[in-house]
Amino acid sequence: MKIVIATDSFKGTLKAYEACEIIAKAIAEITPDVQLVIKPMADGGEGTARAMIKAANGRWIPQTVMGPLPDMQVEAGFAWFDDKTALVEMASASGLELLCSRQMNPLKTTTYGTGELIKAALGYGARKILLAVGGSATVDGGLGAATALGWKFFDNQDNPVQLGGAALEKITKIVSPENLNLVPVEVLGDCDNPLCGEQGAAKVYAPQKGATDKMVEQLERGLAHLADLVSKQLGRDINVPGAGAAGGLAGGAIAFMNANVVSGIETIMAHSNLLAELETADWVITGEGSFDRQSLYGKVVSGIIKSASQSHTRLAIVAGQVDIPQQEYQQLGIATAIPCKDENMSLDYALENSRALLHSAAQRFATQYMSDCR
Repeated sequence: MKIVIATDSFKGTLKAYEACEIIAKAIAEITPDVQLVIKPMADGGEGTARAMIKAANGRWIPQTVMGPLPDMQVEAGFAWFDDKTALVEMASASGLELLCSRQMNPLKTTTYGTGELIKAALGYGARKILLAVGGSATVDGGLGAATALGWKFFDNQDNPVQLGGAALEKITKIVSPENLNLVPVEVLGDCDNPLCGEQGAAKVYAPQKGATDKMVEQLERGLAHLADLVSKQLGRDINVPGAGAAGGLAGGAIAFMNANVVSGIETIMAHSNLLAELETADWVITGEGSFDRQSLYGKVVSGIIKSASQSHTRLAIVAGQVDIPQQEYQQLGIATAIPCKDENMSLDYALENSRALLHSAAQRFATQYMSDCR
């Protein structure tokens, strides 16, 4: 029997590869003869690069770049694969987790360091760049990343504008680089938020990044102004579904890198050779911290459900908690969903004991469904 283990991270407790390894160890203890294939998954958020390195035999190329604030330097990098694809995880350079609460200010934070990573990947010989955009500290419309790649943005006195979201309103002229030799860029997204408007980058996400109501309105004006300039001066519409990801970095990538916004999980599954593994697997196990209805839209679990259906592979969910009724998830083609946390357990206890509880849940799966392999 062959089992593919392809979980997302268990947010706040376990990285994707850690969760996969715990599940594999637990199953092997019950059924040592089963073939186990580990494919850590992600959807474009934090941890995507590390998950992809484990799943697709990549390696980490370290780089020192500008952090989320112009006066910060951070140790970041990108994932590199044998086919000369580079995966840039913007959170490693421009992520919210790099800041303490008093530093959070999307009027000042910038994606410049992410642009430096893209530039470094190009210098390394990348033929394709995957841009994972989850976990950003920024709402600069990709202004910083574009600046790092050689684009120039001027105000009405023909002076270069500063980095950060506050500069967006001040731009009057956009000048493209003379020699920008970009390769195909794909933005790995799992949201369909546009750049501007009620569901846009500023109004939906800026408050999570330290913006006050007044800042939100300023950032909204700035992003709308940027979209208007890009339309008039570059002939591109960037107020499109998905462009609002990472404070508009996705929209900036469309404008300044000729990027396409694609499904994060589907791209990662394809690049990690997961689909081929499922063709010969009896089971696939996936999971995350909370299996709920949000899991069914653009997340790792939704991608695995679709792929398991196509390959006719039995599917099990092992999650921190399960918030979808059995009848409902079975209608989606999921054979079983096993929670780590029971109803009487406190969340704090479950988080503190996540490893042991995941190990126990995986062993319950093996005991119930793998008895013929012992």
